[in-house]
Order: sequence, then C-alpha cells, then structure tokens
Amino acid sequence: MVRKKVRKRRQLERHYVFWITYAILLLAAIGFGGLAGLLFGYAIDLPRVEELQQNQPSVVSSVYGSNGEVIGQFAVEKRILVSYRQVPNQMRDAILAAEDAAFFRHPGFDFQRLLATVINDILHWELKGGSTLTMQLSKMRFTSEEKTFERKIKDILYAINIEKTYSKEQIFTFYANQITMGHGRYGIAAAADFYFHKSLDELSLAESALLAGIIQAPSRHSPINRPDRALRRRNWVLGQMLDKGLITEVGYREALDEPLTVKGRDDEQSPAPYFVEEVRKFLSDEYKTDQIWQEGLVVYTTLDYDMQSAAQRALRKGLREFDRKRRGWAGPIRNILEDGVKPDEFVSPDWGQLFYKDQLVKGLVMECDAASAQVKLGSYTATITPKEIAWTKRKKVNQVLKPGDVAWFRLENVDRSRRVIDAVLDQIPEVQGAVFILENRTGAILAMVGGFDFKFSKFNRAIQALRQPGSVFKPFTYVAAMEAGFAPHDQVLDSPVEFQDALGRPYAPTNWDDEFKGLITIRQALAESRNVPTVRLANALGPATIADVAGRFGFRQEFPPYLSIALGSVEVTLSEIVSAFSCFPNRGVRAEPYFVQRVEDHNGVILEEHRPSVHDAVVTPEVADKMLYLMQEVVRRGSGRSARELGHPLGGKTGTTNEATDVWFVGFTTKITAGVWIGYDEKVSLGNRVYGSNLALPIWKEFMGEILADRSPEEFNILYEPLDTEEVRIVDADGTTDTESVEETDQPKIRKPFQVEDIAPPPN
Repeated sequence: MVRKKVRKRRQLERHYVFWITYAILLLAAIGFGGLAGLLFGYAIDLPRVEELQQNQPSVVSSVYGSNGEVIGQFAVEKRILVSYRQVPNQMRDAILAAEDAAFFRHPGFDFQRLLATVINDILHWELKGGSTLTMQLSKMRFTSEEKTFERKIKDILYAINIEKTYSKEQIFTFYANQITMGHGRYGIAAAADFYFHKSLDELSLAESALLAGIIQAPSRHSPINRPDRALRRRNWVLGQMLDKGLITEVGYREALDEPLTVKGRDDEQSPAPYFVEEVRKFLSDEYKTDQIWQEGLVVYTTLDYDMQSAAQRALRKGLREFDRKRRGWAGPIRNILEDGVKPDEFVSPDWGQLFYKDQLVKGLVMECDAASAQVKLGSYTATITPKEIAWTKRKKVNQVLKPGDVAWFRLENVDRSRRVIDAVLDQIPEVQGAVFILENRTGAILAMVGGFDFKFSKFNRAIQALRQPGSVFKPFTYVAAMEAGFAPHDQVLDSPVEFQDALGRPYAPTNWDDEFKGLITIRQALAESRNVPTVRLANALGPATIADVAGRFGFRQEFPPYLSIALGSVEVTLSEIVSAFSCFPNRGVRAEPYFVQRVEDHNGVILEEHRPSVHDAVVTPEVADKMLYLMQEVVRRGSGRSARELGHPLGGKTGTTNEATDVWFVGFTTKITAGVWIGYDEKVSLGNRVYGSNLALPIWKEFMGEILADRSPEEFNILYEPLDTEEVRIVDADGTTDTESVEETDQPKIRKPFQVEDIAPPPN
C-alpha cells in the first residue's frame, strides 16, 4: 500500500517535472523565437550602415581674413573634420579610457560590460550606460537619445553591422568627428578650437583629458559653465589613463597640476559681423543653401583683421563718448520690482551666451547703497563702485542705480572659476556711425563697420545708408574746375552772392563762419571748406558738368544738375565716397571694391577666384595730381589739419551737412583710403558746433593711428608742383572768369596767398 503511494507520488512528480520542463522549453522557444523574430525584424528594418561613409556630416563653412584669421562661420553644426592620423595618440587614448577601453577588442558591444549594466539597470529600475563607442555612434547617426530597451537592441545590431563594414580606425574617425562637445560644437577638432583656440596636435595631456571628459555629458561637464565639474571629470579621465597604463605616473602628476584654462569663442562677437553678413549675401547669390551651411565652404576675403579691430574699437569709443556727452546718463532700461517681477524670476536672454571682454550685457541690480551695487549677470556677479559710474558725473552709486534696475554693463574681465565679472555701467548710444577702408590700388575692402553693434542693428550704414555728404562732396566740383583748366592757385571770390535755382527761387549760399574773405585761391577755398567760392565755381562751370564728373567716380545714383550739388545736397553711401576718393592717390584710376578673394570647397577645390577690376582712368593723372595736392592742403592747413598729428603724408576732406545731420571725414595715404560717417538713423541734428572735424575726424585719427603706428611715412608720388609765378584765373562775382599773370609774392592783400597763420582751424 505504501509502495503504491510512493510509486504514484513519483509518477506524479515526474509528470509535473515533465510539464514544467516542457512549459519552460516552450516558453524559451517562444521567447527565443520572438526575440529572433524581433531581432530579425529590427535587422531587416535597419538602414544600411554604408550611409556613415556616403553621407558626410554637416561641416562648418569658414570665412577667413587676409592674414588667415577666422572672422566668421556658417554652420548648422560647427564641425571640423579630421582623419584618423590627425588625432594624436594621447587624445585617442583619453577618449578610449573615458568611453570604451575595450574598443579595439570587442565586436561592437562589450558583453561583460553590457551584462553588468543590465543587472544594475534592473536593480535600480533605470536604463543608462553600457554603450560602447560603436553603439554611441549608432545612437548619433541611426537611432535616438530615447532611453528604451528597443533602442539598446537596435544600437547593438547597428554596432555589429558597423563593425563588419568598417575598420576600427574608420569607426573611431566617424565618432571623433560627430560626437557632441557642447556649445554648438561637434567633433573633437571643433572642440579643441573652441575651448582652447588650438588644433588637436597642440593640445596638452590635460587638455586632451578635459575634452574626453566632456563627451559623457557636455552640458554637465562644460569647462565654461561648470569649471569645477569639468576639472573633476578631467582628473578622473587622467586616473583611468594611468590605471590602464596609457600614461606614466610623472605625466599623470604634471597633468593634474595643470590649471584649467579655457577661452571659448563668442560666435555673436565676430570682429567683422557686418562684413561677414555681406559675405553670406554674396554666397547666397552664388551657391545653394546646403553648400553654405553644411558642406564646409572655405571663403578667403580681403579683410585685414587688425584694421577691422582698430576701426571697430575707435568707432564704438567715439560714439559712446559723444552719446555720454550729449545725453548723459539716460537711466536704466526698466525696474522689475516696479513691474511686479521678483528678482529670482527674472532671466535676461543675454545670460544664455558666453561672456567676454567688451560685451554689453543686461544686468540686474540686487542690492545697492552709496558705496556699491551688487549686480547679477546670469550665474555671475559684479560689484559696481563709484569708479564704474564716474562717467555719469554722480558720486554715489545709489544716485544712479537702485534694487530691481535692469541696465547695460560693459564687461571688462570675466573670472569663470569664481563666477565674478568686472563691469562698468554703460548704455547703448542713440547716435550711429560707419567706417569703410579700401586698398587704393586693388579696391580690396580692408575693413567695414556698419554701426555701433550688429547685435542691436543689422543695417549696414557703410554700404546701405544713403546720406547727404555735405562738404566731403566738394572735391568733385574742384575736379571739374581742374579739368576746365583751372589750377590750385587760381582765385575765386568769397563774397555774398545770390543765384536763382531751377524753379526761379533765390539761392544765397553762406559760409560756415558767416564771414567772407574776398578774393582767395582755390586751394584756400577747398582747404577751409568755404561754401560761397565753391558755388561760384559751380556756377561758372555749370552744375550739369559737376554732375557728369561725379558720375564717373562710381556713384550709383544720377545727380540732378542743381547748383547745390557743389555743397553735397545729393545722397551717397560711405563706401561710394571712399571708393571715389581712392582715385586721387591712385593717379586717377578707380579699382572696383571687392571683398571675396577665393571660394573653395571642403576638399580645397577652387570654386571661384576674384581678379581685381580696375577701370580706365576716371580723371587724367595731371588732374589727379592737382587734386592730390589740394586735398593734402586740407590736412596741412585746413579743416583736416589735426590729422597732421599722425606724422604721415595724408590727404582728405571733412564734411558737415546743414544742421549737422551728417558729419564725415574721408582721408587717404599712398596705400589706403578710409572714411567715417556719423549721424542718427533719423535725419536729426547732432547738435550745435558739431562738425566733421571734431567728431568724424577724431575717430578716423584713432584707428589710423593704430594702423600707421608701425609703418614708415611714405610720400605721395605727385608730379604737380605749384610755381611761384603762374597765370592766374579769377572767378568774378557774376561767375565769369578772367586771366592775368600774378606773382604770389607781389599780390595785393585781397589776393594774398593762403598762409596757415592767417586763419583759425575751420571746424567743418
């Protein structure tokens, strides 16, 4: 009986074991089949990994200045492609130590590492880690950042397929060129350029380890925004390299002691944003959008980095000083407390950018008393003392600022490690200006500043703004006179006169000083920028003649033949007037302005190359020489005489319009011609006693002083020499001319030759 029960129980147990085993095997088969089917389904649904090689990743298009400096970039993703051989061993070792030490041994996935990660993920109910370098490449190119088991499975399948298709060296190169490195940079070469301003082969061991450490989480390990975390991560990578025998103990210690020094690049603060924008427009007319933004064009331009930087600094300084003098402190932008906003709720869009010296950034005043103010600028703070508000003419800080104020601050020093900024209270000038510099012989545009700051206004006043030139247009009247046979020592009457305009209305020009000097030489009339003698010449020559002459100098507009054209009543751009003036030191020849020298594709194939376009002589060399002499007199003895401080032979002309809505100075050396325009965007007076000589010319001298500092003075190649005795033509009161032979030394007082001590320096 007992034996039967035992036997029955054993049979039952065997039955249960059979069915349990069967069920397990069945489930395993189903699971395996399902998994196989799933994997097969994923596998046949996966795009071919040949795309890695066929589809080149987006590459930055770079714009270079004439001396090889990068002045701008166009890119969807800022990336610099490198080959496997261009990646130094220490950079490669740092990446592998940080991300995938077994890269050269595994078939695309590391089973042991993956298993450990899966167990950890199950225990902690999360999904992260375990990806090999090849799997990360899959995630970048074929799957997504989504944290799911499905994505992990796909990454493994892709990794296996990638490893079968490409060599380890190719895979590493794909990865090194495509990995996200923070701040809009992709690939290790672009990261080295951004964070350190270096190429890969210039990096130290510590810098290589820092870049490798960024890869895991660029936002969390940014050395710019999170220097403490970046430093810890860098040191961890160095430790991994030491543990794996990739570096020596000595190298490890030296790298640990190396301070964290990063630079970054401010993409919004190119030294030539207006110029770069013109390059973009030029490319847009010639090339497809994808070529410009994704295919890595290389554009070589004419821009001189040093001249551009000097011109931009000088213009900003001049506009800032004029605005402070005329407006004073205009007050804060707003007060958030008065608007019902709490300080911890306020965030300025400025705070999301990288901070650099000379940037203008909005700051929030948190605390303020007579001695200081604490200002918040994103994650940075600045302390403002009476020194930083001295230009407002207030002695106490709380006379200018109060808690809750949002104002502009100019950054003078950025301490990224302590998150502290040295800053000065500032404001955005209402007045605007422009600078344009050309090379006389070729027409190459060497510098272009289109306004105070491209960030606040993208309108390019150097080439787009049509403004009245005023007296800076007078030389074209004198060109017409020289072509008609006049000479610099011919005389013209400076006395009251009245004409009739085309509509029969009276037109009575006046001089800037409301005085008249009688019979004076042409050179004195131009040097002192006297209006009445200039209009008399225009009347004698005919305004249509002056309009025709000016039309030869490259102006795009047709000028009406009115007498007022002699005083610049027309509208021109700064670039046009500078190009026109460049004819005088170039013996009458005008070269067409240009700014792009050559465009290449990413592989160095030349797509187009510019050849300077030089026009036939605009005026004869003889006339050009006479004009060169006259315009040198403007600097030697006339309205531009303060430019003599530079100690170089110069020519040029000041300009001021009626009511001082526009002021100008355009001047030249033997090699370059440079112009400055200042005014409001709306045609509003700049104020009383504001002239080209005391606003535009000082800015011109500021940047030309930098440009000419290291250059030897060079005399003009001029063949015209005034004689002691020559035949003099006289323009009488009615505009008619007479001729007589006069020795300058024997002339009566009214015909006395122009002497510098006889006049005060004219303002316009």
